[in-house]
Amino acid sequence: MTPTTTVVVKDGSANPAPLGLCAFGLTTILLNIHNAGFTELSSMILGMGIFYGGLAQVIAGIIEAKKNNTFGLTAFTSYGFFWLSLVGLLVMPKLGWAEPASNGSMVAYLSIWGIFTFCLFFGTLRLNRALQFVFASLTILFALLVWGDASGDAGIKHLAGYEGIVCGASAVYTGMAGVLNEVYGKTILPIGPVNAN
Repeated sequence: MTPTTTVVVKDGSANPAPLGLCAFGLTTILLNIHNAGFTELSSMILGMGIFYGGLAQVIAGIIEAKKNNTFGLTAFTSYGFFWLSLVGLLVMPKLGWAEPASNGSMVAYLSIWGIFTFCLFFGTLRLNRALQFVFASLTILFALLVWGDASGDAGIKHLAGYEGIVCGASAVYTGMAGVLNEVYGKTILPIGPVNAN
């Protein structure tokens, strides 16, 4: 009888979370600079939404699947396609492919994403404090955007813009913490303890 040897194959792929978080965060900051009233909605934001917020997050999510991280797969691929769908909502009417989304349609769209984000927030309660802040602030952002669209109050939309900048910055911070803490082999940017209870 031939003896068998168990071989453990180590996953040598890089951590995709910093890529996904930075792609989400930087794109969120740029869109919300527009929502806050500082810039126009231009190809700069749409291009960022397609290529970084969209495609880079989907790539990060696929790598998370390889790492057997269901939360990372679900979050990054979902928000990647959120950005792609949002650009589609804005661009398809310009191309004559569909009617522009009504105010009520946008309320429904943003509401369902807010509910989805709120559900994912509960997953972060088993993760670190930085991710908890990202998902809590994103839930609030969707709520403000829904309120702004439902009420037609431009002031609420501007408030959502400022809150969205904070949300995006928190995602960039968390992503950069993942990069710098790994590179230096110690905590450079703290993200809070992992709650394993």
